[in-house]
Amino acid sequence: MKSFLLIGAISSLFLGACQSNGASKQKSTAKATTADQVTTDSASTKPADNKTILARREVPVLCYHQIRNNIASDSKRAHDDIIAPDKFREHIKMLADSGYHTILPDQLYNYLVYGAKLPEKPIMITFDDTDEDQFTIGNATLKKYGFKGVYFIMTVSIGRKGRINYMTKEQIKQLADEGNTIASHTYDHKNFATFTDADWTTQIDEPTKKLAQITGKKVEYFAFPYGVSKSSTLHKLKEHGFKAAFILSTARDENYPLYTIRRIIDPGRYTAKNLYYSINKSFNKTKS
Repeated sequence: MKSFLLIGAISSLFLGACQSNGASKQKSTAKATTADQVTTDSASTKPADNKTILARREVPVLCYHQIRNNIASDSKRAHDDIIAPDKFREHIKMLADSGYHTILPDQLYNYLVYGAKLPEKPIMITFDDTDEDQFTIGNATLKKYGFKGVYFIMTVSIGRKGRINYMTKEQIKQLADEGNTIASHTYDHKNFATFTDADWTTQIDEPTKKLAQITGKKVEYFAFPYGVSKSSTLHKLKEHGFKAAFILSTARDENYPLYTIRRIIDPGRYTAKNLYYSINKSFNKTKS
């Protein structure tokens, strides 16, 4: 994604919002909203059709990968997927100071399908690929502000150590026990658009089963590797037990809006102001 230059009015708005909140605002907005707080009686509410789902105000969804400092061997392309720990902490603090409240996929699903209420200024924070820094830095930072996250796990990597360390089963279980959502990101990051019949077992069913065994909870959400989906096979995600799936910044599929929920990456080159502007530009129905 391209960096955005803030116009003076946006800068003033952002700075004013942050300065007016202060430490007391952090505490008041830091309370995570649980699914219990935004329930709806789905048994007596008719599910929305695709047109209604598409017409609902989009909720900002952020995507993170590696939370670490860049090294010389990192490619230029990789820089978009890497954010320095101090910058990540600064960005999450900005979200708290600006009055955002994190939500989880069940809440988003109930909002889109049944019109359930969401907290003021909802946002979803997601992590892809199982990197251990998402636990040691990402989760620790979110907890500081009472935030919850969604962790899309690539199961081939669980417990692996090397140049990049990956989360262990115990860490994934802890995330689930603390109220975060554990979701699927395939077995080994295979492009969804190239799936064969066999891949629905190796890339979808087996990882889902493994994650359910680790967490003791159903796995009902999926993120496409590289953000790439394929219209002709989206229907199969529901057949394999998923309630919704997440792409990146491309357009939603009109026939399958629940399986093409948009996210944006928070690049390492962004300042907190850049991120604030990007959220409002990318999800332009979200009010400041």
